[in-house]
Amino acid sequence: MAITIKKVTTKSELKKFIRFNYRMYKDNPYSVPDLYDDMLNTFNKKKNAAFEFCEADYFLAYRDGEIVGRVAAIVNNRANEKWGCKNVRFGWIDFINDPAVSAALIQTVEEWGKERGMTHIAGPLGFTDFDAEGMLVEGFDQLGTMATIYNYPYYPVHMEKLGFEKDADWVEYKIYIPDAIPDKHKRISELIQRKYNLKVKKYTSGSKLAKDYGQKIFELMNEAYSPLYGYSPLTQRQIDQYVKMYLPILDLRMVTLITDAEDQLVCVGISMPSLAEALQKSHGRLLPFGWFHLLKALFMKRR
Repeated sequence: MAITIKKVTTKSELKKFIRFNYRMYKDNPYSVPDLYDDMLNTFNKKKNAAFEFCEADYFLAYRDGEIVGRVAAIVNNRANEKWGCKNVRFGWIDFINDPAVSAALIQTVEEWGKERGMTHIAGPLGFTDFDAEGMLVEGFDQLGTMATIYNYPYYPVHMEKLGFEKDADWVEYKIYIPDAIPDKHKRISELIQRKYNLKVKKYTSGSKLAKDYGQKIFELMNEAYSPLYGYSPLTQRQIDQYVKMYLPILDLRMVTLITDAEDQLVCVGISMPSLAEALQKSHGRLLPFGWFHLLKALFMKRR
C-alpha cells in the first residue's frame, strides 16, 4: 500500500504523534517512554523557549489509514549560525520495519528543509541538546534512560540504506559506585581543593539555590558545552525556563557546586535516581497514578 505523509495540524494529531512511540514500544522491556506532558510542552510553540530561534513541523506516515511512522523536521537557526551550516534536523523519528516508510519520512524532511534554504540533513536531533538525540546502534539489550533514545536494531540499517553516515559517536557509561571513596581519590581531591582554593557548596533550599546560582549554572553549561556536536547556546528565556523546570525537583543532597577563590562557579554536579522503571510503570503519564511511581523513584527509595 502507498505511504501517505500528513503534517500535524491539530492537538488531536499531535497527541497521536506523541503516543505513536508508546504504541511502538509498548511491550519492549528496554524502552523508556517520554513523560507525555513534557512532550506536549516540548512541541508547543508557545511554551518551548527554543522556538525563539527554531522552526519546526511534525509529520505522520499513514498506510491504509493506520499510522506507521512519525518524524519532526526542525531548523535550529542558532546552531546553524554557530557552526556555519545550513542543516535541517530530523528528530523524534519512529517507523515500522518497512523501508518505504522510513524513506518517505526522510524525504519529507529533506523537502521541508530545501523549502527553507537548507542544504544538509542531520539527525536524530531535537530542538537543542536538552532534548533526546542520537540513534542507538549498540546495547539494544540494555534498559534505556529518561534522557536517551531507545530504538529497534533495524533503525540504523534503514538510515544506512538511505545514504546516511555516522557523524559522531556518543557513549553512555554504566558506572558502579563503590561503598567507600578510595583513599587515593580522597587525597587527590583534597590536594586540588587546597591548590586552587576551591570551595564545595551544598544547599538545603531549592529556592535559595535558584536565586544564588540558577543563572550561573546554565551560563556555565553554555561555556562547557560550547564545543559539543551541534550545540546552540541557551538563550535567557531558555535559562529562565530550565531554572523553573528542573531546580525545584532536584534532591539537593545530590547537587554539588564548586567555586574558586573569587567565588565564581567553576563546576556543578547533579545526580538523580533513575526514573526508567517508574516511567515504564506509568506509561509516561502522570494521571491517574503515574505520579505515585515517579515520586516513589524520586523520593521514597532514597536512603
